[in-house]
Amino acid sequence: METIAWIGFSQGLFAAILIMTKKERSVSDRLLVAWLSLLSIEFLTCAIDYRYFGYPLLTSSFILFNPAFYLYVKSLVNINYKLKWVHLLHLVPFIFFEILTYILHEPYSLGNFLVLDSTLWFRSFFSIASVVSWVAYNFATANSILKHRSTLVNEFSNIESYKKVGWLLFIVIFYNLYCFTLVLVSIVTILKFNIDLLPVYNYSALLLLVYILGFYGLKQQVIYKESPRAIFPDERYSKSQLTADKKSRIKSRIINYFEKEKPFLNPELSMDVLSESLKIPKHHLTEVLNVEIGKNFFQFVNEYRVEAVKIQLMDPNNLYSIEAIGYDCGFSSKSSFFTVFKRITGKTPQEYRNTDKK
Repeated sequence: METIAWIGFSQGLFAAILIMTKKERSVSDRLLVAWLSLLSIEFLTCAIDYRYFGYPLLTSSFILFNPAFYLYVKSLVNINYKLKWVHLLHLVPFIFFEILTYILHEPYSLGNFLVLDSTLWFRSFFSIASVVSWVAYNFATANSILKHRSTLVNEFSNIESYKKVGWLLFIVIFYNLYCFTLVLVSIVTILKFNIDLLPVYNYSALLLLVYILGFYGLKQQVIYKESPRAIFPDERYSKSQLTADKKSRIKSRIINYFEKEKPFLNPELSMDVLSESLKIPKHHLTEVLNVEIGKNFFQFVNEYRVEAVKIQLMDPNNLYSIEAIGYDCGFSSKSSFFTVFKRITGKTPQEYRNTDKK
Protein backbone atom coordinates (compact mmCIF):
# COMPACT_ATOMS: atom_id res chain seq x y z
CA MET A 1 0.00 0.00 0.00
CA GLU A 2 2.81 2.43 0.83
CA THR A 3 4.36 1.67 -2.57
CA ILE A 4 1.11 2.64 -4.31
CA ALA A 5 1.07 5.90 -2.35
CA TRP A 6 4.60 6.86 -3.43
CA ILE A 7 3.89 5.94 -7.06
CA GLY A 8 0.70 8.01 -6.96
CA PHE A 9 2.58 10.98 -5.52
CA SER A 10 5.27 10.90 -8.21
CA GLN A 11 2.88 10.23 -11.11
CA GLY A 12 0.41 12.91 -10.07
CA LEU A 13 3.19 15.47 -9.77
CA PHE A 14 4.75 14.37 -13.07
CA ALA A 15 1.40 14.61 -14.91
CA ALA A 16 0.81 18.11 -13.49
CA ILE A 17 4.26 19.25 -14.67
CA LEU A 18 3.67 17.81 -18.16
CA ILE A 19 0.37 19.64 -18.56
CA MET A 20 2.06 22.87 -17.41
CA THR A 21 4.39 22.53 -20.41
CA LYS A 22 1.54 22.76 -22.95
CA LYS A 23 2.08 25.69 -25.29
CA GLU A 24 -1.45 27.05 -24.95
CA ARG A 25 -2.68 26.46 -21.43
CA SER A 26 -6.39 27.03 -21.00
CA VAL A 27 -8.47 27.51 -17.87
CA SER A 28 -9.24 23.78 -17.89
CA ASP A 29 -5.51 22.98 -18.07
CA ARG A 30 -4.82 25.14 -15.04
CA LEU A 31 -7.66 23.46 -13.18
CA LEU A 32 -6.32 20.03 -14.07
CA VAL A 33 -2.83 20.99 -12.89
CA ALA A 34 -4.25 22.11 -9.54
CA TRP A 35 -6.36 18.96 -9.29
CA LEU A 36 -3.48 16.60 -10.06
CA SER A 37 -1.27 18.49 -7.62
CA LEU A 38 -3.85 18.05 -4.84
CA LEU A 39 -4.19 14.35 -5.68
CA SER A 40 -0.42 14.07 -5.55
CA ILE A 41 -0.43 15.64 -2.08
CA GLU A 42 -3.18 13.21 -1.06
CA PHE A 43 -0.96 10.28 -2.05
CA LEU A 44 1.97 11.87 -0.21
CA THR A 45 -0.01 12.25 3.01
CA CYS A 46 -1.05 8.60 2.73
CA ALA A 47 2.59 7.53 2.51
CA ILE A 48 3.49 9.76 5.46
CA ASP A 49 0.58 8.34 7.47
CA TYR A 50 2.02 4.86 7.05
CA ARG A 51 5.43 6.04 8.22
CA TYR A 52 4.13 8.10 11.14
CA PHE A 53 1.03 6.21 12.36
CA GLY A 54 1.63 2.77 10.85
CA TYR A 55 -1.75 2.87 9.09
CA PRO A 56 -3.57 5.16 6.62
CA LEU A 57 -5.91 7.83 7.92
CA LEU A 58 -9.38 8.33 6.46
CA THR A 59 -9.03 9.84 2.98
CA SER A 60 -11.20 12.55 1.47
CA SER A 61 -9.81 11.97 -2.03
CA PHE A 62 -13.22 11.22 -3.56
CA ILE A 63 -14.72 14.31 -1.92
CA LEU A 64 -11.98 16.18 -3.77
CA PHE A 65 -12.50 14.21 -6.99
CA ASN A 66 -16.22 14.99 -7.31
CA PRO A 67 -16.09 18.82 -7.41
CA ALA A 68 -12.72 18.90 -9.20
CA PHE A 69 -14.02 16.72 -12.03
CA TYR A 70 -17.18 18.81 -12.25
CA LEU A 71 -15.27 22.09 -12.49
CA TYR A 72 -12.86 20.64 -15.06
CA VAL A 73 -15.75 19.47 -17.25
CA LYS A 74 -17.52 22.82 -16.93
CA SER A 75 -14.36 24.67 -17.93
CA LEU A 76 -14.03 22.49 -21.05
CA VAL A 77 -17.59 22.54 -22.35
CA ASN A 78 -18.67 26.08 -21.40
CA ILE A 79 -17.90 28.98 -23.72
CA ASN A 80 -15.70 31.65 -22.12
CA TYR A 81 -15.64 29.88 -18.75
CA LYS A 82 -14.05 32.03 -16.07
CA LEU A 83 -12.61 30.92 -12.75
CA LYS A 84 -14.00 32.82 -9.78
CA TRP A 85 -13.03 32.92 -6.13
CA VAL A 86 -16.43 31.52 -5.24
CA HIS A 87 -15.44 28.25 -6.94
CA LEU A 88 -13.07 27.60 -4.04
CA LEU A 89 -16.14 26.85 -1.94
CA HIS A 90 -16.29 23.48 -3.70
CA LEU A 91 -13.11 22.54 -1.83
CA VAL A 92 -14.51 23.35 1.62
CA PRO A 93 -15.86 19.82 2.36
CA PHE A 94 -12.52 18.27 1.33
CA ILE A 95 -10.49 20.62 3.52
CA PHE A 96 -12.95 20.26 6.42
CA PHE A 97 -12.76 16.46 6.51
CA GLU A 98 -8.99 16.41 5.92
CA ILE A 99 -8.41 18.67 8.93
CA LEU A 100 -10.79 16.74 11.19
CA THR A 101 -9.25 13.43 10.14
CA TYR A 102 -5.84 14.54 11.38
CA ILE A 103 -7.26 16.11 14.53
CA LEU A 104 -9.11 12.89 15.40
CA HIS A 105 -6.49 10.52 13.92
CA GLU A 106 -9.35 8.61 12.32
CA PRO A 107 -7.99 5.46 10.57
CA TYR A 108 -9.09 4.44 7.08
CA SER A 109 -10.70 1.22 8.25
CA LEU A 110 -14.12 -0.38 8.05
CA GLY A 111 -13.50 -2.90 10.79
CA ASN A 112 -14.57 -0.49 13.53
CA PHE A 113 -16.99 1.60 11.50
CA LEU A 114 -20.06 0.73 13.60
CA VAL A 115 -18.25 0.74 16.92
CA LEU A 116 -19.88 3.09 19.42
CA ASP A 117 -16.87 5.26 20.15
CA SER A 118 -16.18 8.98 20.33
CA THR A 119 -15.71 9.38 16.55
CA LEU A 120 -18.77 7.48 15.30
CA TRP A 121 -20.45 10.81 14.56
CA PHE A 122 -17.53 11.80 12.34
CA ARG A 123 -17.55 8.54 10.38
CA SER A 124 -21.32 8.79 9.90
CA PHE A 125 -21.13 12.43 8.83
CA PHE A 126 -18.28 11.63 6.48
CA SER A 127 -20.21 8.75 4.85
CA ILE A 128 -23.32 10.84 4.30
CA ALA A 129 -21.30 13.74 2.88
CA SER A 130 -19.45 11.36 0.53
CA VAL A 131 -22.66 9.88 -0.86
CA VAL A 132 -24.31 13.29 -1.30
CA SER A 133 -21.19 14.65 -3.00
CA TRP A 134 -21.02 11.65 -5.33
CA VAL A 135 -24.69 11.78 -6.38
CA ALA A 136 -24.94 15.56 -6.77
CA TYR A 137 -21.68 16.18 -8.61
CA ASN A 138 -21.94 13.02 -10.69
CA PHE A 139 -25.38 14.05 -11.99
CA ALA A 140 -24.23 17.61 -12.72
CA THR A 141 -21.06 16.41 -14.47
CA ALA A 142 -22.80 13.80 -16.65
CA ASN A 143 -25.52 16.31 -17.53
CA SER A 144 -22.91 18.88 -18.63
CA ILE A 145 -21.13 16.37 -20.87
CA LEU A 146 -24.32 15.06 -22.50
CA LYS A 147 -25.68 18.59 -23.02
CA HIS A 148 -22.40 19.63 -24.62
CA ARG A 149 -22.37 16.65 -26.99
CA SER A 150 -25.95 17.36 -28.06
CA THR A 151 -25.17 20.99 -28.97
CA LEU A 152 -22.01 20.32 -31.00
CA VAL A 153 -23.93 20.17 -34.29
CA ASN A 154 -25.14 23.73 -33.71
CA GLU A 155 -21.70 25.06 -32.83
CA PHE A 156 -19.13 23.50 -35.17
CA SER A 157 -18.85 22.60 -38.84
CA ASN A 158 -16.15 20.02 -38.11
CA ILE A 159 -16.54 17.84 -35.03
CA GLU A 160 -13.22 16.24 -34.15
CA SER A 161 -12.91 13.63 -31.42
CA TYR A 162 -11.45 16.08 -28.90
CA LYS A 163 -14.65 18.14 -29.12
CA LYS A 164 -16.81 15.11 -28.30
CA VAL A 165 -14.85 14.54 -25.04
CA GLY A 166 -15.65 10.84 -25.11
CA TRP A 167 -12.87 10.17 -22.61
CA LEU A 168 -14.76 12.20 -20.01
CA LEU A 169 -17.79 9.96 -20.45
CA PHE A 170 -15.48 6.98 -19.97
CA ILE A 171 -14.28 8.46 -16.67
CA VAL A 172 -17.89 9.02 -15.55
CA ILE A 173 -18.70 5.35 -16.26
CA PHE A 174 -15.46 4.09 -14.69
CA TYR A 175 -15.88 6.29 -11.63
CA ASN A 176 -19.46 5.17 -11.05
CA LEU A 177 -18.48 1.50 -11.33
CA TYR A 178 -15.72 2.20 -8.84
CA CYS A 179 -18.13 3.92 -6.43
CA PHE A 180 -20.77 1.20 -6.67
CA THR A 181 -18.12 -1.44 -6.02
CA LEU A 182 -16.80 0.63 -3.13
CA VAL A 183 -20.24 0.75 -1.53
CA LEU A 184 -20.73 -3.02 -1.92
CA VAL A 185 -17.27 -3.82 -0.55
CA SER A 186 -17.88 -1.48 2.39
CA ILE A 187 -21.22 -3.07 3.26
CA VAL A 188 -19.85 -6.62 3.04
CA THR A 189 -16.76 -5.70 5.04
CA ILE A 190 -18.74 -3.97 7.78
CA LEU A 191 -21.40 -6.66 8.14
CA LYS A 192 -19.52 -9.93 7.59
CA PHE A 193 -15.77 -9.60 7.37
CA ASN A 194 -13.03 -7.70 9.08
CA ILE A 195 -10.65 -7.52 6.10
CA ASP A 196 -9.66 -3.98 5.27
CA LEU A 197 -8.89 -4.04 1.56
CA LEU A 198 -10.52 -0.65 1.12
CA PRO A 199 -7.35 1.53 1.22
CA VAL A 200 -5.62 -0.62 -1.42
CA TYR A 201 -8.72 -0.65 -3.61
CA ASN A 202 -9.30 3.09 -3.28
CA TYR A 203 -5.75 4.24 -3.93
CA SER A 204 -5.25 1.76 -6.79
CA ALA A 205 -8.35 3.12 -8.55
CA LEU A 206 -7.21 6.67 -7.81
CA LEU A 207 -3.78 5.93 -9.29
CA LEU A 208 -5.41 4.62 -12.47
CA LEU A 209 -7.47 7.81 -12.69
CA VAL A 210 -4.29 9.88 -12.35
CA TYR A 211 -2.83 8.07 -15.37
CA ILE A 212 -6.02 8.60 -17.40
CA LEU A 213 -6.32 12.28 -16.47
CA GLY A 214 -2.65 12.92 -17.20
CA PHE A 215 -2.70 11.15 -20.58
CA TYR A 216 -5.94 12.57 -21.97
CA GLY A 217 -5.61 15.92 -20.24
CA LEU A 218 -2.31 16.45 -22.05
CA LYS A 219 -3.95 15.67 -25.41
CA GLN A 220 -7.15 17.63 -24.82
CA GLN A 221 -7.40 20.79 -26.90
CA VAL A 222 -9.45 23.89 -26.23
CA ILE A 223 -12.96 23.29 -27.55
CA TYR A 224 -14.32 26.81 -27.59
CA LYS A 225 -12.07 29.63 -28.66
CA GLU A 226 -12.67 32.95 -26.94
CA SER A 227 -15.65 34.55 -28.62
CA PRO A 228 -17.11 38.07 -28.57
CA ARG A 229 -20.01 37.12 -26.31
CA ALA A 230 -20.29 40.69 -25.04
CA ILE A 231 -21.52 41.80 -28.48
CA PHE A 232 -24.39 39.34 -28.49
CA PRO A 233 -25.93 38.69 -25.09
CA ASP A 234 -26.75 35.09 -24.28
CA GLU A 235 -30.49 34.63 -24.57
CA ARG A 236 -32.57 31.48 -24.53
CA TYR A 237 -33.41 30.16 -27.97
CA SER A 238 -37.00 29.49 -26.88
CA LYS A 239 -37.50 33.16 -25.98
CA SER A 240 -36.49 34.55 -29.35
CA GLN A 241 -38.87 37.22 -30.64
CA LEU A 242 -37.89 37.01 -34.32
CA THR A 243 -40.67 37.96 -36.70
CA ALA A 244 -41.30 35.98 -39.89
CA ASP A 245 -39.89 38.86 -41.96
CA LYS A 246 -36.72 39.05 -39.89
CA LYS A 247 -36.23 35.27 -40.11
CA SER A 248 -36.56 35.47 -43.87
CA ARG A 249 -33.99 38.29 -44.09
CA ILE A 250 -31.52 36.40 -41.88
CA LYS A 251 -32.02 33.28 -43.98
CA SER A 252 -31.23 35.24 -47.16
CA ARG A 253 -28.13 36.75 -45.59
CA ILE A 254 -26.85 33.34 -44.53
CA ILE A 255 -27.40 31.76 -47.96
CA ASN A 256 -25.96 34.74 -49.86
CA TYR A 257 -22.91 34.76 -47.58
CA PHE A 258 -22.26 31.06 -48.14
CA GLU A 259 -22.73 31.24 -51.90
CA LYS A 260 -20.61 34.36 -52.42
CA GLU A 261 -17.95 34.25 -49.69
CA LYS A 262 -17.72 30.42 -49.34
CA PRO A 263 -16.91 30.45 -45.60
CA PHE A 264 -17.38 26.66 -45.52
CA LEU A 265 -13.91 26.31 -47.08
CA ASN A 266 -12.51 27.35 -43.70
CA PRO A 267 -12.12 24.18 -41.57
CA GLU A 268 -12.26 26.35 -38.43
CA LEU A 269 -15.69 27.72 -39.28
CA SER A 270 -17.90 27.69 -36.19
CA MET A 271 -21.11 29.33 -35.10
CA ASP A 272 -19.06 31.95 -33.25
CA VAL A 273 -17.13 32.79 -36.42
CA LEU A 274 -20.30 32.98 -38.50
CA SER A 275 -22.03 35.13 -35.89
CA GLU A 276 -19.14 37.57 -35.81
CA SER A 277 -18.91 37.72 -39.62
CA LEU A 278 -22.61 38.42 -40.14
CA LYS A 279 -23.02 40.47 -36.95
CA ILE A 280 -26.05 38.38 -36.05
CA PRO A 281 -26.51 36.80 -32.59
CA LYS A 282 -25.83 33.07 -32.43
CA HIS A 283 -29.25 32.18 -31.07
CA HIS A 284 -30.89 33.95 -34.02
CA LEU A 285 -28.72 32.06 -36.50
CA THR A 286 -29.48 28.78 -34.75
CA GLU A 287 -33.22 29.43 -34.85
CA VAL A 288 -33.21 30.34 -38.54
CA LEU A 289 -31.08 27.35 -39.48
CA ASN A 290 -33.22 24.87 -37.54
CA VAL A 291 -36.65 26.37 -38.21
CA GLU A 292 -36.45 28.18 -41.56
CA ILE A 293 -33.80 26.09 -43.32
CA GLY A 294 -34.52 22.86 -41.46
CA LYS A 295 -30.89 21.93 -40.77
CA ASN A 296 -28.48 22.27 -37.89
CA PHE A 297 -25.24 24.18 -38.39
CA PHE A 298 -23.15 21.02 -38.95
CA GLN A 299 -25.51 19.70 -41.65
CA PHE A 300 -25.84 23.05 -43.37
CA VAL A 301 -22.12 23.75 -43.65
CA ASN A 302 -21.11 20.24 -44.66
CA GLU A 303 -23.68 20.03 -47.44
CA TYR A 304 -21.92 23.01 -49.02
CA ARG A 305 -18.59 21.28 -48.53
CA VAL A 306 -19.83 18.08 -50.14
CA GLU A 307 -21.15 20.02 -53.15
CA ALA A 308 -17.74 21.69 -53.50
CA VAL A 309 -16.06 18.27 -53.35
CA LYS A 310 -18.42 16.87 -55.99
CA ILE A 311 -17.54 19.70 -58.37
CA GLN A 312 -13.82 18.96 -57.99
CA LEU A 313 -14.34 15.21 -58.33
CA MET A 314 -16.20 15.76 -61.61
CA ASP A 315 -13.40 17.92 -63.00
CA PRO A 316 -11.26 15.70 -65.27
CA ASN A 317 -8.38 18.18 -65.03
CA ASN A 318 -8.24 17.97 -61.25
CA LEU A 319 -5.27 15.76 -60.40
CA TYR A 320 -5.43 16.18 -56.64
CA SER A 321 -5.99 13.13 -54.44
CA ILE A 322 -9.43 12.61 -52.92
CA GLU A 323 -8.08 13.40 -49.44
CA ALA A 324 -6.52 16.65 -50.69
CA ILE A 325 -9.82 17.68 -52.27
CA GLY A 326 -11.60 17.07 -48.96
CA TYR A 327 -9.14 19.23 -47.07
CA ASP A 328 -9.34 21.91 -49.76
CA CYS A 329 -13.13 22.03 -49.38
CA GLY A 330 -13.05 22.61 -45.62
CA PHE A 331 -12.98 19.17 -44.01
CA SER A 332 -10.52 18.86 -41.14
CA SER A 333 -9.86 15.11 -41.27
CA LYS A 334 -10.07 12.19 -43.69
CA SER A 335 -12.44 10.22 -41.45
CA SER A 336 -14.96 13.05 -41.05
CA PHE A 337 -14.77 13.82 -44.77
CA PHE A 338 -15.51 10.22 -45.82
CA THR A 339 -18.25 9.80 -43.19
CA VAL A 340 -20.11 13.02 -44.06
CA PHE A 341 -19.74 12.53 -47.82
CA LYS A 342 -21.20 9.01 -47.73
CA ARG A 343 -24.04 10.03 -45.42
CA ILE A 344 -25.10 12.81 -47.79
CA THR A 345 -24.49 11.15 -51.18
CA GLY A 346 -24.81 7.46 -50.30
CA LYS A 347 -21.40 6.83 -51.88
CA THR A 348 -17.77 7.13 -50.87
CA PRO A 349 -15.78 9.87 -52.68
CA GLN A 350 -13.98 7.21 -54.72
CA GLU A 351 -17.26 5.57 -55.73
CA TYR A 352 -18.64 8.96 -56.71
CA ARG A 353 -15.56 9.76 -58.84
CA ASN A 354 -15.71 6.35 -60.54
CA THR A 355 -19.45 6.71 -61.25
CA ASP A 356 -18.87 10.09 -62.80
CA LYS A 357 -16.15 8.75 -65.08
CA LYS A 358 -18.55 6.13 -66.44
